[in-house]
Amino acid sequence: MLKRYQITEGRFCDGTAETCPIHMYINPDETERRYLVNELKLDEHTLASSLDPDELPRLEFEPEHAALIMKRPRSYSAEDLYLFRVSSMGLFLFRDKLVIVSGEDVQPLEGRHFLRISSLADLLLRILYRSTLHYLEHLRIINQISDELEGKVRTAMENQHLINLFTLEKGLVYYHNAIHSNGIVLEKLKASAAKLGFTPENLEYLDDLAVENNQCTKQAEIFSNIFASLMDARASIVNNNLSVLIKRLTIINVVFLPLNFIAGMGGMSEFSMITSGIPWWVAYPAFAGVMAGIALVTYTLLRRLTGEAVRRPRRRRKAQR
Repeated sequence: MLKRYQITEGRFCDGTAETCPIHMYINPDETERRYLVNELKLDEHTLASSLDPDELPRLEFEPEHAALIMKRPRSYSAEDLYLFRVSSMGLFLFRDKLVIVSGEDVQPLEGRHFLRISSLADLLLRILYRSTLHYLEHLRIINQISDELEGKVRTAMENQHLINLFTLEKGLVYYHNAIHSNGIVLEKLKASAAKLGFTPENLEYLDDLAVENNQCTKQAEIFSNIFASLMDARASIVNNNLSVLIKRLTIINVVFLPLNFIAGMGGMSEFSMITSGIPWWVAYPAFAGVMAGIALVTYTLLRRLTGEAVRRPRRRRKAQR
């Protein structure tokens, strides 16, 4: 799919004419690929790299244009199940044209960062800056999801929340690698500023972009290290919660073992013989009281032996008026 844009009065806006200097190809079909290779002289391997999510970022120079492959975060949805992915994007800078090739729709290029655009090279840098901000937004989302999952892990008896954290950590590693690789390309852009025709204002903007990308890299590295260092502790919490649950269930089971035995005896005919001549409304309450006493004694002994008692629900005290 082809979208055309233009720069009008320093603003990035939609265009329809074929003479628009900015062409964005989203998941191009075979006809569009043939046009890019045959007419615009794009290298076929470089074009395929723009659509390959596993391709490494790089900067290449061709006789008529400069080719930049960068990594950008994919739009996250609930269907991804906590896995944040990255994709590739190709930026091909000609003297009078900028061609953008991506495997999926690019986040809208709007906002204050796309005001007062002076040239196509300036627009290229602003697209890179928008990608860095997109990474920062996703890192904040990852941190919020992590805090929410950690709260669930503290009381979890299963591994599902722990698996979600592992998936989140996997995506964070991909993010850190992609942001770091983009930083290397930014250094190459700065070294090749003369070939690209960057102005002093472009170089100043590129310096700000490099600083922002380095901060983003550090933040992703910190989050990744925290995930890796605390993952064993989170797994231990789940195992400990399960052990505590089994321990409490065992105590309850032991408490009711003698009661089941006595209740089985009470259902036999011998109990009727023993209580013959005693009214039923006296015999059965007395029998239940004996069972309750035995349960209390058993519970007290287990509490002293194990040091762990089944917590009784606290009764709400009525507020005194």
